[in-house]
Amino acid sequence: MLDRHEFLEKRGLVLTVAILIVVAIGGIVEIAPLFYLESTIEKVKGVRPYTPLELAGRNIYVREGCYVCHSQMVRPLRDEVERYGHYSLAAESMYDHPFQWGSKRSGPDLARVGGKYSDAWHKQHLIDPRSVVPESIMPPYAFLEGKVMEAEDAEGWLKANRAVGVPYTDEMIENAASDFSTQTDPFADDYDGFVARYPNAVVRDFDGDPRHVTEMDALIAYLQVLGTMVDFETYEPEENYR
Repeated sequence: MLDRHEFLEKRGLVLTVAILIVVAIGGIVEIAPLFYLESTIEKVKGVRPYTPLELAGRNIYVREGCYVCHSQMVRPLRDEVERYGHYSLAAESMYDHPFQWGSKRSGPDLARVGGKYSDAWHKQHLIDPRSVVPESIMPPYAFLEGKVMEAEDAEGWLKANRAVGVPYTDEMIENAASDFSTQTDPFADDYDGFVARYPNAVVRDFDGDPRHVTEMDALIAYLQVLGTMVDFETYEPEENYR
């Protein structure tokens, strides 16, 4: 029985067909279940789409190539969990297009950086990285502080993300410009509406200059939300995902 492989090894065409059959069977076994599963991502309480300001910050994060040196995925390994916190859940990246998992860390993983440092720390770190982390090799991003953003652009960002599956509602898109500015002003007229649309979103002036909404505001808002949507003190995985 064990010597019958010689038949295949001496007949290239037959071997090729046999390989294709085996690969096809394996592919069907792996892919077919995806057609009848409602979702391959566990729904987790607290995970929501980014606010317009957070989304703007994410766009800047991607534009400046921050993902090249910082991953955003804590692996389920003891050393990772002890250093960064609870391992990352797929649901935490369900509204990221593209996701920022990464595979290289010139700097620390940022999946749980939200709330770890103050806004002032982030601002100083972006202006002069080595003033707060002497061993840092990160370039400065002081120019972000002087780049004022236009609230009118927010509607387009939300529409683009809805086109790829992010569940932004018509109400969210209609109020995108207002919500963009409201997140930096706790006394804004539509504060209650903003909080209703984006539960637990942080509302404050992020860069210390209330006169304008800058790219610095947006990037810090994005960094401060990373890893904060899920309450891991009460989180329990669903039975089907254990």
